[in-house]
Amino acid sequence: MFCPRCKKGYQEGVETCTSCGADLIDQLPREAPDHSSGDEFVEVFSTYHQDDISFLKSIFDGEDIPYFFQGESSIMLIAAGAYARLMVKAEDEQRAKEILQDLGFVANSEIQS
Repeated sequence: MFCPRCKKGYQEGVETCTSCGADLIDQLPREAPDHSSGDEFVEVFSTYHQDDISFLKSIFDGEDIPYFFQGESSIMLIAAGAYARLMVKAEDEQRAKEILQDLGFVANSEIQS
């Protein structure tokens, strides 16, 4: 269990942070990459399915590919019909597209760039 504000860890069964009173969560969210570092990020996939986003996060975490989903808010995906865009560093673009192809998310013709 973790405090989303303080980032302090607690034992299972504790429900609120003793420092700030916030409700605890099971896992801390993965921090978004620092876009001010000068790294160029490119879009490799887009979806409006929350299940795709969750699945791809687990895959890209396991592959140690820096990424983020631009516009992944479930409110925007459902209410506005917007797409979440999977962004990776430009240097990882080809590898990311190959993974997406292997998983059946993109066709072979889409990774030729």
